[in-house]
Amino acid sequence: MRALVTGVRGFVGRHLARTCTAEGAVTIGLARHDLDGELRDGLAEYLRCDLADRGQAEAAIASTQPDLVFHLAAEASVAASWKDPNGTIERNLATTLNLLEAVQREAPGARVLVAGSGEEYGVQDDLPMTEEHTLRPQSPYAVSKAASGLAAGFFHDAHRLDVVRVRAFNHAGPGQSDVYVVSGLARQIAEAEAGSAKTLEIRTGNVEVRRDFTDVRDVARAYWMALEGAPPDVYNVCSGRSISISEILGSFAALAAVDLVPVTDPSLLREHEVMEIRGSSEKLRRATGWEPRIPLERTLVDTLDWWRSRVAGTQAPAAA
Repeated sequence: MRALVTGVRGFVGRHLARTCTAEGAVTIGLARHDLDGELRDGLAEYLRCDLADRGQAEAAIASTQPDLVFHLAAEASVAASWKDPNGTIERNLATTLNLLEAVQREAPGARVLVAGSGEEYGVQDDLPMTEEHTLRPQSPYAVSKAASGLAAGFFHDAHRLDVVRVRAFNHAGPGQSDVYVVSGLARQIAEAEAGSAKTLEIRTGNVEVRRDFTDVRDVARAYWMALEGAPPDVYNVCSGRSISISEILGSFAALAAVDLVPVTDPSLLREHEVMEIRGSSEKLRRATGWEPRIPLERTLVDTLDWWRSRVAGTQAPAAA
């Protein structure tokens, strides 16, 4: 079984590549830039490819002939999407369309997973959000993922491509970039501890927002199980419970060797903020048996320990 992971340099991509290899797949990584040696060691093959280029996408699929394709490559920052809305939407949709067209032409028997986002649901009156909720994206990033998901559904309906769509809600864990909230808080704590500070004025955005967090290792397992056995459809990947950033800060305070004093940083406040995102993964559970295994408490410990190791110079760089 040959598994191709696009966006393999990214946060989930790195964990998913390890999951695929552990499951016995011949794992091929695809990304726009070079990989560090640590990740290359876990791959049978690696290709540099810009999926926004139609010709490169077709050549990559033709040369690798995958049985499973996990499409994770995307501009993934909500905050950055507000700075370049056109670029985010155009690039994320173009990479998805180019990949799907390439699979249709060069490997039509492959199963394809297209990674979407819980952000596609936006503001909803009733929670938890299920796959039946109307999409109401509230950021350029969310619009780009909704459009990509619709394109994937079209390729299944019009061309009978075997496509599974997943909408992953917030995820966290070791190796995540500090532009995301859990990892950003953990990095500040690790650096303050390394500097022997007694008190840390920790920068935050809106601490009252509530998000549905899943450990990245559970997310990677969900993607594998979805493509291994779920019928073509759309599935939420989430924990089913929401927690405020204020509560996460409280958990970090109990783990930190410094006293935390939260300070709101205006640059971390989002435009058009969705106050609560919480989903239901019941449909995925029924289809595959998947459910989260790793509690948030362990995710926070592992993320903080990862940053402590990195600050000390003993850990690999953060993923995008």
